[in-house]
Amino acid sequence: MEAPSSPFRVKPDTSSDDALRHIRTANTISISPELFEKLYLTPQQAVKGDLRSTFANPTPVALLGFLLSCTPLACELMGWRSAGGNGAATLGTYYFFGGLLMTLGGILEFVLGNTFPFVVFCSYGGFWFTLGSTLTPSFNAYGAYAKDPTEPWEGLTSEGFHASYGECILMDLLHLPIQLIAVERLGFFLLFMGLLSLLYLICALRTNLVFVTIFFGLFMTFVILTGSYWEIAIGHAAIAARLQIASGAFAFLASLAGWWIFFAQMLASVDFPFQIPVGDISHLIRSGTARAQDKERFSA
Repeated sequence: MEAPSSPFRVKPDTSSDDALRHIRTANTISISPELFEKLYLTPQQAVKGDLRSTFANPTPVALLGFLLSCTPLACELMGWRSAGGNGAATLGTYYFFGGLLMTLGGILEFVLGNTFPFVVFCSYGGFWFTLGSTLTPSFNAYGAYAKDPTEPWEGLTSEGFHASYGECILMDLLHLPIQLIAVERLGFFLLFMGLLSLLYLICALRTNLVFVTIFFGLFMTFVILTGSYWEIAIGHAAIAARLQIASGAFAFLASLAGWWIFFAQMLASVDFPFQIPVGDISHLIRSGTARAQDKERFSA
């Protein structure tokens, strides 16, 4: 005989509006893992208060900032339609989409008690601010390479800046002598961004397949870019160019996965008559809390 359903149980096919309207506190209402992770990109955890039923979900706006920064950059890294220019053409997006929206979304996730997306969004928001500041004249990151101090933008086309900062299309360097200026140091920064993405990838195994794909793509992007810059350092410009194209391809993969989960969240936000799956895998790795409860129950 089928057990009666709990009045506090929110089923997976419940609309997002109905689900959030019934949620008062995480201690009295249970929401299905798939629906919760689709809305907040984190496994469900008990938090005090009812802020999730008071404020809007900040996750889509942080994803939007990521997508409108990463997708164009991925196309530039792959050199589509002769794109390049060190990403200077999309400088504003790094600040006002990637940096601002991801950091803002992360802070709001902190308010709601969602630790994982809070850390993820703020850390990648910091990365976009770092990238944007490198291309900003007042920081003089590229002005130091300009022959004329009154024309700092000339530094963007200098060999030294291209060798030091790898957001250019490296195929432009094939006919230029390689200058070994700070390539290793830049490579180390990207290497540890890759390490950070790997840690997020492991944590994402408790969420869904789409989130896992995003972190896998970002991990490969940073690692391959690191290899690209280190190849420049030893004078292998042709290999570096191919590695940069490969890194752009993985960044594009992460962007495609991001667009998918962004679309899924927007459909849920307007209670669309159909939903798209994100591949819930939270059941594959049981939580530490559930394991501890089982251990206590068996030892009793």
